[in-house]
Amino acid sequence: MDLLYRKLADEMANLINAGGFQSGDRLPGVRNQAQLRGLSIATVIAAYRQLEDWGLLEVRNRSGFYVKTKPAIAVAPPRIVVTTMRPAPVTGQDMVLQLIKAANDPAIVQLGAAVPAAEFLPTRAIERALTKAARQYRVRTANYEFSPGAPELRRHLSRRLADAGCAVHPDNLVITNGCQEALTLALRAVTSPGDVVAIESPTFYGLLQVIESLGLEALEIPTNPHSGMSLEALELALSRWPVKACVVTPNFSNPLGCLMPDEHKQKLVVMLKAREIPLIEDDIYGDLSFSHARPSLLKGLDENVILCSSISKTLSPGLRVGWIAPGRYQDKVEYMKYVLNLATTTIPQLAVTELLENGQYERHVRRVRGDYAQAVTRMTEAVIHYFPEGTKISRPEGGFVIWLELPGDVDSFALARKALEHGISIAPGPIFSASQKYRQFIRLSCACVWGSRIERALMSLARLL
Repeated sequence: MDLLYRKLADEMANLINAGGFQSGDRLPGVRNQAQLRGLSIATVIAAYRQLEDWGLLEVRNRSGFYVKTKPAIAVAPPRIVVTTMRPAPVTGQDMVLQLIKAANDPAIVQLGAAVPAAEFLPTRAIERALTKAARQYRVRTANYEFSPGAPELRRHLSRRLADAGCAVHPDNLVITNGCQEALTLALRAVTSPGDVVAIESPTFYGLLQVIESLGLEALEIPTNPHSGMSLEALELALSRWPVKACVVTPNFSNPLGCLMPDEHKQKLVVMLKAREIPLIEDDIYGDLSFSHARPSLLKGLDENVILCSSISKTLSPGLRVGWIAPGRYQDKVEYMKYVLNLATTTIPQLAVTELLENGQYERHVRRVRGDYAQAVTRMTEAVIHYFPEGTKISRPEGGFVIWLELPGDVDSFALARKALEHGISIAPGPIFSASQKYRQFIRLSCACVWGSRIERALMSLARLL
């Protein structure tokens, strides 16, 4: 089969590159292709998977294999905002609560919170996994699954990390209530109130809330929409301020969606290790690469990097299953997890284990990567079409959010409030900054069901602008 699938993959790749199949075209179904060529279904699937790994195909949920959508029309990226780097308390996060409440209101068009619409999630597979876990482990699900968490789940996570080039023993993983709790535990383990934490700018507002709740000060480091945190700016900041920890999202950061190059990852790890500054890696979007190549982890370069992640963006935000690989802070993190809330709920852990074990997770991720890439391209093209000339847009390499710089003297806080009055939720730029920078910026979530309702919402935003 090896030679047959590769021969078919090479032939299809040549057809695509020669224009025989255009961007967005649907390839023949697996069964039809197998009958047409006298091949087994397994051979055709292997060939299509190879094309997917080459970045030529994308899988659309419950639809089939399509020639990967070409990048949207070229548009200038948002500028890098550089200001005096000085530690500061986190302020201006009150707007976030309105944003989160809006995410639960079906009457509001959800473009603000980075929460995938249910249509992007394997809801039926999750339902079956929960039912099986409840039936198979009736007594166990009624009890606490004390820290570090379900051993079978930790074993599967360990295997996935190994596939990404990162060796973490199952005993060195702690299951958490999502990535937010993992980040909280990581920062509590390595800092004390009043300490300075270096972060990307812009950064995920949830991290800012954690920093605020722990009484820490944020040191914002300029971040490039293409390559991530500026290592030159970080090195300068480290020479001036007593930084106690650094938190980064090297793989498809939120809100920029940028991917830090491997050489930058290596330099970052070496820089912080030499100064004995704990490095906390948030990898929540790591499985959502548009290229279908899983990017490397900082944890794979240094075992003492603290890795935090969850299945909230890939599988289900509602299950609240995350994890942390604390390195040398293992005992401290396990104890803090116990003190904080005793344990992560048992049944979701066992359901996620089932989805990993039966291959549903991997199959879903393969499909949803293409879905998200298509959603981002579609939203980008609509913004270019409807929004005022001069709007600048990020070009993420993974995830499902885009970062916009709006033209003119726009106050994105005021825009967000007016948008809510019109039944539209967006995320204003200042909530992604400890010092409320990015007044002319907004973040849009693309993980929504496309249709006339979304297009009307974008037209309304354009009129408000």
